[in-house]
Amino acid sequence: MTTTETPDMLRRILDYSSRADPYPLYAELRRTPVARQADGSYVISTYREIADILHNPQLSSDTRNLSHPTAGAEEQTKPAFINLDPPEHDRLRRMAMRHFGPPHTPGLVAGMEPSLTATVSSLIDDFADKEQIDIVDDFAYPFPVTVICHLLGVPREDEPKFHLWVDDIVNSIDYDPKTDPKEKMDKGLQARKDLRQYLGGLLEQRHGRPGDDLLSRLANDDGPDGRMTDEEIVATANLLLIAGHETTVNLITNGMLTLLRHPQVLQRLRDEPDLVVPLVEELLRYEPPVHIIPWRAAYSDITVADTVVPKGSQIMLMLASGSRDPDRFHDPDRFDPDRRDNQHLGFGSGIHLCFGGPLARRETQIALTELVRRLDRPSLVADPPPYRRSPVLRGPIHLHVEQGGE
Repeated sequence: MTTTETPDMLRRILDYSSRADPYPLYAELRRTPVARQADGSYVISTYREIADILHNPQLSSDTRNLSHPTAGAEEQTKPAFINLDPPEHDRLRRMAMRHFGPPHTPGLVAGMEPSLTATVSSLIDDFADKEQIDIVDDFAYPFPVTVICHLLGVPREDEPKFHLWVDDIVNSIDYDPKTDPKEKMDKGLQARKDLRQYLGGLLEQRHGRPGDDLLSRLANDDGPDGRMTDEEIVATANLLLIAGHETTVNLITNGMLTLLRHPQVLQRLRDEPDLVVPLVEELLRYEPPVHIIPWRAAYSDITVADTVVPKGSQIMLMLASGSRDPDRFHDPDRFDPDRRDNQHLGFGSGIHLCFGGPLARRETQIALTELVRRLDRPSLVADPPPYRRSPVLRGPIHLHVEQGGE
């Protein structure tokens, strides 16, 4: 395997015109598993190499370790744990996980199921009689936003406020060459400051007032690792608020789009609701919500697929390409909910495996089961639908569906 500069290929993938179907370009990109770019960064696109990298301790998730740090990295005085390395990453993730999952809170997601189902039912009640709905605006966005707000202790009525900040933050990692990178980055940095200030205000209200929400628990917890600083709590809450809905919106929307493109599978899910568990795993492989990890930094010179990646180099991991790699998955471009050995990269892998994956899975399982059960002969109004601009967090910006057709 050789290293070749493929700037045109990457540029074509990142260009918005490829957003509806980047998969043929991924297939071309995989011909060069490790591709050096003109700016000295490396793009990795094959399953085995991505999986190896995600488990390699010589790779850093902290952008401050890049030879040429991304704009604004120096201003991140306290990154969230997803952008830190061990032992600091492990300590903060362990402290957050005490209130979010096993071993200390093993029943959290299962205990939320009644409220998840009630929220889904209420949202569907609101549009059940409409001839046309937007799966994104009417359902896939408000559902996980309601869930993560309740979990964190963020007032749901503040959504219009933090929605704008989250949009600017997500746009700041967009690779659209048609927009001014500095302008996007400046807006993203300001949005990060505003969101952290907002969350800091909520945190101040929680000190000395133990409650059931995650902000309260983090503010008043004295576990084996001590208590997080306020700055650490705000960074963690910032991460969970954004990741807790952005990826799930895309997963639910991509899932409904895929089912409408595969009516036999949709009917089968209606007849066999238990199919939803392997079906969502296949969605995470076939149409994942996160396509790219934009950066990892090499701590030292490392060899990937016979290619030496120098210390400090930026590495871009094409997760969605890896999950369509024919050397790992049989007939990878086929949506097959009966697929065996489906170790996809939909939620990443290694120590940074998606923190909220179990909740996102259950939200999507409940959402798709109920949509399929209750919608009356749904069909797509437009295919492909319009997509969000980001190539990193990929999904439709709207998904209009008609009911009651032939």
